[in-house]
Amino acid sequence: MKKYFIILVIILAISGVAGYFYYKQAPDISYKTAKIERGTIVSNVAATGNLSAVTTVQVGTQVSGTIQKLYVDFNSRVKKGQPIAEIDPSLFNASVEQSQGNYLSAEANLQKAKVAVVDAERTFNRNKQLLSGGIISQGDFDAGETALQSTKAAVKAAEGSVAQSRGSLMQAKTNLRYSVIRSPVDGVVISRAIDVGQTVAASFSTPTLFTIAQDLTKMQIEVSVDEADISRIQLQQKAGFTVDSYPEQTFRGKVIQIRSAPIITQNVVTYVVVVSVDNSDMKLKPGMTANVSIEVAKKDDVLKLPPAALRFKPKSKSDEPKEKSNSDRNGTSSQRPAGGKGGPGKGRERSLQVYLLVNGTPVAVPVKTGIANNSSIELVESTLKEGDEVIIEQVSGDLKKGGAGASPMRPHF
Repeated sequence: MKKYFIILVIILAISGVAGYFYYKQAPDISYKTAKIERGTIVSNVAATGNLSAVTTVQVGTQVSGTIQKLYVDFNSRVKKGQPIAEIDPSLFNASVEQSQGNYLSAEANLQKAKVAVVDAERTFNRNKQLLSGGIISQGDFDAGETALQSTKAAVKAAEGSVAQSRGSLMQAKTNLRYSVIRSPVDGVVISRAIDVGQTVAASFSTPTLFTIAQDLTKMQIEVSVDEADISRIQLQQKAGFTVDSYPEQTFRGKVIQIRSAPIITQNVVTYVVVVSVDNSDMKLKPGMTANVSIEVAKKDDVLKLPPAALRFKPKSKSDEPKEKSNSDRNGTSSQRPAGGKGGPGKGRERSLQVYLLVNGTPVAVPVKTGIANNSSIELVESTLKEGDEVIIEQVSGDLKKGGAGASPMRPHF
């Protein structure tokens, strides 16, 4: 029995020493790789904006009063010139009647002044004959001439009064006509800010009573594009977007306007890009938030690198890579993503490097990249070919010994 016990102790001692040296040794290093593929790369610029009608008209009122009737409501289709609301016309009718009376009175005064001119002319002509016969004095003749000139001036004043009263009458009739609010365009009422009985006041700032979208089958999105990406946006570029109401559906549009006016918010400069949208099925509504992706570049049948390959760099000094090529080394250690400041898809060729696994050791290979997106980067120039596997991640050997796959009951020394 004692013999078996001694053998067991020796076996345990040997196992302990072996385990100690096993876990003491430096962990093995392994690498994850990905294949270089050939296919299509589409570079996009992402932005957000809100949907709106191409033409939206805000309808106000030019006269003040109380809303007496409403002829339309939300979502009502209207035609140009169609009545949509009416202000109580009582005061305007009274004003028209008053102005009409003033106009008639002014016309009568004009006729009276014209009659006075005719009478003054007859007196003047008679006095002229009497003066030549020496029957009246020069003073009487001059008084008759003065009376004639005075009556002619009275006619001018009466004509001015007629014109003034005519203008007041026209204004009163115009105000009466404005008491009926009409639609200025064909479209759909998307907003109503009044109710029957509400008093509206016209002033220097005309109140908005209705908002009418002229044509909801044609809509647009005004998106804010960062200054780093605006140079890549061109007219007629294709755009796709999604809205929260239809998360599984991608809608299509195109760029129709690039505005030059900058918008500066907290030192961040953006520019407004307008994307036109066909809304024939009427699924989209004004105000919806759209996540827009503008296609700025597309290349077919090109080699594609995974972005992680450009970010990879060996961590251990002992794994310092050997140059596979004596090509230009300047800047090859920079691991910035392709595309520079503007992010993926900037479209500039950059000299970088990726790593191949040769006999268990990473070997640097210089590459030049082109356009990119979030999933792949164009390989413009390199010795690499389709099917080659590049390193995308370094995995420590500790994962085998003490990682998630290791037993939690292993001994610690």
